Amino acid sequence: MRPDVDLGRRKLLFSAVAATAAGAVMARPASADKKDVPPGATHYDVAEDPTKEPGRGVHEDKGYGTRSQFETEVRTKADNASDVTSWTFTPLAATLGNLTPSGLHFERHHGGIPTIDPARHQLYLHGLVDVPKKFTVAELKRLPSITRKYFIECSGNTLGEWAKPTGKKVETTHGLLSTSEWTGVPFATLARAVGLKETAAWVLAEGSDAAVMTRSIPMEKMLSDALIVYGQNGEALRPEQGYPLRLVLPGYEGNTQIKWLRRLQVSDRPFMTREETSTYTDLMKDGRAKLYTLAMDAKSVITFPSGDMLLPKPGEYLIGGFAWTGRGRVQAVDISLDGGRTWAPARIDNVAEPMCTVRFSYPWIWDGRPAVLQSRCIDETGYVQPTRAELLPLRGLNAVYHYNAIQSWAVAADGSVTNVHV
Repeated sequence: MRPDVDLGRRKLLFSAVAATAAGAVMARPASADKKDVPPGATHYDVAEDPTKEPGRGVHEDKGYGTRSQFETEVRTKADNASDVTSWTFTPLAATLGNLTPSGLHFERHHGGIPTIDPARHQLYLHGLVDVPKKFTVAELKRLPSITRKYFIECSGNTLGEWAKPTGKKVETTHGLLSTSEWTGVPFATLARAVGLKETAAWVLAEGSDAAVMTRSIPMEKMLSDALIVYGQNGEALRPEQGYPLRLVLPGYEGNTQIKWLRRLQVSDRPFMTREETSTYTDLMKDGRAKLYTLAMDAKSVITFPSGDMLLPKPGEYLIGGFAWTGRGRVQAVDISLDGGRTWAPARIDNVAEPMCTVRFSYPWIWDGRPAVLQSRCIDETGYVQPTRAELLPLRGLNAVYHYNAIQSWAVAADGSVTNVHV
């Protein structure tokens, strides 16, 4: 039988508890010293026993979540003379899973990060089309969209490794690589809306940054899987990733995937722009330059253990890393513990998708003796990631872009890990 309860007394009791809770929260104000708070976080004083007092209130973050103040990973800025034309590296060894947080996606800018009002921004599609059209961002968002996971890799990723090992950490050797879930409208949808002339064979993509970045893209690629993207990892693009619109070309070098996209011009030939003649070409060993080597070849890297790390003692470790290819799916990843003399299959930890990174892992019992760790990627076309000895005779040492040789990490007897060439 339910006992009689004095409702007035109970209401008063609940009010007192609520007031005590509010007082407890207010009694733990954020510290005035914010110097040690990592970007994206807010400082809160740590309770001696979180079970003894209420935590902070709902919506103190103003409705957009913050990360824990104890998570400190950030992108590392390149040591470049100008921050306007510069880049940052994704901390590959610290990321979890296969997707890169939007705030840690690598950056490469040629004229700074513009601030663009989406209400005033338009995408102009013209040239060899039947009916040129301008699309507002709102109009594009009303069109049928798709969502796909793709990696983007700068063609200059690992460029410091051509002649000798230079990067101390995997962040600086391979950190111009990130994977996101992208949402947008297929270019093919827009092409149907404007109608393409029979001679349409190339598309010039142009950005709204101060560099007015432009690249020529084959029409075959544009119609196959190009996306006009406005979403990244479940929210709008970040400004540094091209807000409000960017081009995503699965498997193509990052520079072609124009950010702050404002114009697409259809032509019967490539445009031979500054960025695809003076810089983003492959200078071969005989001095000639190859143009439009756009797809990224199969590549992989071990992120643990990797450069500048220290294994505390011999024992069991789980080797891990990423593999990717711009020509389809990753078929397999192999691991070598002896500098490439012998190989064993690694486990692929997630479902392989087209033009998307995979995580791989391999259990290793380190006996305390020196070792050289390597990984190699095999994609669904049968292409095998080359060794340096295989790549250099083909490309020479004049090259800058598209370095995809097998990466070697040397583990010394004291557990220290360094970048080496074998």
